[in-house]
Amino acid sequence: MPAVVAHGAGDLRLEEFPVPAPGPGEVAVSVRYGGICGSDLHYWRHGAVGDFRVREPLVLGHEVSGVVRAAGPGVREVEPGVEVAVHPATPCGLCAQCRADRRNICAHTAYLGSAAHFPHVQGGFAGVLVVPETQVLPLPAGVGLRRAALAEPASVAWHAVRRAGDLTGKRVLVTGAGPIGCLVVAAARAAGAAEVVVTDVYEAPLAVAGQVGATTTIRLGTPEHETVGDLNADVAIESSGTGAGFGTCLDAVTRGGRVVGLGLLPPGGTPVVLNTIITKELDVVGSFRFDHEMTGVLNALEGTDPVITATLPVERFGEAFELAANPARSCKVLLDFGTGN
Repeated sequence: MPAVVAHGAGDLRLEEFPVPAPGPGEVAVSVRYGGICGSDLHYWRHGAVGDFRVREPLVLGHEVSGVVRAAGPGVREVEPGVEVAVHPATPCGLCAQCRADRRNICAHTAYLGSAAHFPHVQGGFAGVLVVPETQVLPLPAGVGLRRAALAEPASVAWHAVRRAGDLTGKRVLVTGAGPIGCLVVAAARAAGAAEVVVTDVYEAPLAVAGQVGATTTIRLGTPEHETVGDLNADVAIESSGTGAGFGTCLDAVTRGGRVVGLGLLPPGGTPVVLNTIITKELDVVGSFRFDHEMTGVLNALEGTDPVITATLPVERFGEAFELAANPARSCKVLLDFGTGN
């Protein structure tokens, strides 16, 4: 079977692996679609995500959908032929965070396609993926495999919106119109936000944001952007992963408002105007990954198709990664592993 493997900075290969078989309590999924995430791009470009460096060949990918190919001994809930989305996280189940049902911040979580642990957790950009039965979610009627590939990033977005609190009738600012930012827009509107204002550097992602529910889109560097600080948004969700974006959120949110930090910033310190947080008495919270949201998200993906701007066969993985790395030309790029796995 084919697999997309990172060997280090700038060294990404399409390799052939033996087809794995499921063990007790596991299922084998014939992967159809895999979404290229920002972390995949970092492993390709830099050989690392933050402090997590590639120390052995790493199969990338954690945004995958496919069809159950085989079930191991003891599997009772899913059968071969069922279309599924794959939850990429395996929390430890023992730590204080897991016991408090905040498994998304478990420090010991194994996450598909991650170099955070050694040996690395191999990912889902492969023809066949074996995971515990508990990590596969059958698709609701009408949700195809292509749309289901958005379930993982959409769950990240939904978790951030939950961290924002009740958005009914609220004005929301979203900084960054990448795939996650656009899915935050869709989630915020579904959660009852009356207005969603989105900022970004490029026109193309802003157009996608408009298609999924943004009421106002503003390009950085324009006269309109100069007025964002006067927006008086009730909530601001930072999804660009930049210090400038975080600063914009602090300036644009109203006194007593809430800022949700979603986009991961570069390693090291990031200057923040703490006096703004103090004098405006802002609530600033983080949002990391997700947990139970994916089950509900699978029933709420309608209308998110514009986020997928390209689908390329896995044999064109290099072109797909180059496209995904260019936000002026793409939003979410999918790899298509075909149907013959």
